Amino acid sequence: MEFPQLGKHCNQHDCKRLDFLPMKCDACSRIFCNDHIQYETHSCKESYKKDKQVPVCPLCNKPIPLKKGQVADEEVGRHIDSDCQSDPAKERRKVYTNKCSMKGCKVKELIPVKCDKCHHNYCLRHRFETDHACKGFQDTGRSITDSGAAAIFRFQSSNGTSKSSTKPTTSKLANAVPQQRTGHSLSQGLGRELNMQRASRQQTTTENDLRAAQAGLSEEEILARAIQESLSQTTQPPTQNTGLSQEEEDRLLAEAIAASEAEARRQQQRTTTQESQNKKSCQVS
Repeated sequence: MEFPQLGKHCNQHDCKRLDFLPMKCDACSRIFCNDHIQYETHSCKESYKKDKQVPVCPLCNKPIPLKKGQVADEEVGRHIDSDCQSDPAKERRKVYTNKCSMKGCKVKELIPVKCDKCHHNYCLRHRFETDHACKGFQDTGRSITDSGAAAIFRFQSSNGTSKSSTKPTTSKLANAVPQQRTGHSLSQGLGRELNMQRASRQQTTTENDLRAAQAGLSEEEILARAIQESLSQTTQPPTQNTGLSQEEEDRLLAEAIAASEAEARRQQQRTTTQESQNKKSCQVS
């Protein structure tokens, strides 16, 4: 006599036995009889989750601990990329030395990918200006050539070496703040002067070309040529016809900044000397 409402049927497709003491597989959560409860007997597809074997790194022979749900192959690959101390793994990590400058990004690329505007290295994901919120060279909002950036870096490194060799006192450090502000304002003024000179040279060149083109033409031809010139200026960026190249202007700007900072230091020394003389005269009186 059978009681179909009691017990459960085995989920093995070729068994379907009604078992009054059914068992559930702890990996796939299906019901099986006593003959098919083992992983191998019912070909359990989730049995890898219950595999408690510890994988070993093939390069350094170090056991790699796994957490619940982690895949062994992925953890071994992550160990080789970051923590493996074998010689092949170290050589592989040395190749990928171009770290992304984006805050929070730890990706390293095989080749350097530098931004033409700020001259920082980025990964392929953050290589565009909009992706890394580019603020220009040293947060100035302006782009600069490679030679100009190298000249400014050399100038800053030389200043850093000279400042580290001579340790300033507290009063000198306090007086250095207005000096830096003065040098920064002077550099901004020099940059504005260079931009004004470029604009004036471009305007003069355009006016001369227009006068030469208008010689011996009627009013209708002059008007048609002016309309054509305005359309070409709106569709294409104006070409720069300057006497100085971008590298020479950057070099002149760096020299002007150095001269302005030297003048500010001399002015600060004269002010300090005058204050000390005034203090001495007050003490004598």
